[in-house]
Amino acid sequence: MNPSPSIQPPAQSTDPLMLRACRLEPVERTPVWLMRQAGRYLPEYRAIRDKVGFMELCKTPRLAAEVMIATVHRLGVDAAIIFSDLLPILEPMGLDLEFAQGEGPVIHNPVRTAADVDRVRELTDIDCLGFVMDTVRATRAGLDASIPVIGFAGAPFTLAGYCIEGGTSKAWLHTKSLMYTHESAWHDLADRIARAVSRYLVAQIDAGAQIVQVFDSWVGCLSPDDYRRYVLPHSRTAIAAAAKRVPTIHFATGNPALLPLLREAGGSVIGVDWRIDLDAAWAIVGHDRAVQGNLDPAVLFADRDTVRRRTQEILDSVAGRPGHIFNLGHGIMPHTPVENVLELIATVKGV
Repeated sequence: MNPSPSIQPPAQSTDPLMLRACRLEPVERTPVWLMRQAGRYLPEYRAIRDKVGFMELCKTPRLAAEVMIATVHRLGVDAAIIFSDLLPILEPMGLDLEFAQGEGPVIHNPVRTAADVDRVRELTDIDCLGFVMDTVRATRAGLDASIPVIGFAGAPFTLAGYCIEGGTSKAWLHTKSLMYTHESAWHDLADRIARAVSRYLVAQIDAGAQIVQVFDSWVGCLSPDDYRRYVLPHSRTAIAAAAKRVPTIHFATGNPALLPLLREAGGSVIGVDWRIDLDAAWAIVGHDRAVQGNLDPAVLFADRDTVRRRTQEILDSVAGRPGHIFNLGHGIMPHTPVENVLELIATVKGV
């Protein structure tokens, strides 16, 4: 492998650090934000959640924006992802969604047969998700211009998996069964979701999101051949329109063998989980794309010296190559020590 280029001088652009990194421009330091950076590990968030249910919080733009704005100020991160969830997009498509206490999301009318796909409605009117766009606007209005706002959506495979399983799963057996035995119905469902995601992301951009991220949280359960056949065209549909407008981050977990296919499906930035070294992942993705990642969230439960060392090792592996955004390899877990999160961010910032 060729050695990475040396650190470049500070860029002259006045655009936010995060946007410049997404565009592979030289930056004065690596930008950092964290998936699930506003969450149960923060006492400020728990205080709000003691008074408000999760979906009520997501559907109350003033509170959702307040949570993320306070988190950005507390942590000192370089970007704010809107406070929302992957699944509210499924409600106007006809899925009966509930966030059950202690159980996570539950869909009470899952799609289990080819005939069930017909009752999943085409989402042509995004106004029913206006609370999300209001959250984007309120978050943007409450932050300094140097902090870009990230919109997001679930990827078609992950959203279809929730529809079919009725919640999360370890093996995704119902999803794979429908996919393998009723391929036409699978593609109908995935394409319907992909079109909805595309419209949803564009609406978030129109509301003020300067970056969008697509989360394929469960696609790692597939082989590369299955990804190419059943997933890639739908992910490409979901991402394409947004990618013409703003930087797009395409993030998947669980199977580094999918990285070349994620690139093919789209994304100016490819998110990398912790199951592969970041420099190796970047070589696979190609250095003409930016990458995001990839500290194991479990490292944040170690002592602070370990957090600093493991964070620095990732930074050292990049060796100043433009286009790296520091993040975890997945979201912050509940009960993560806040002081370790702050140590990670301080290390990236060099303070």
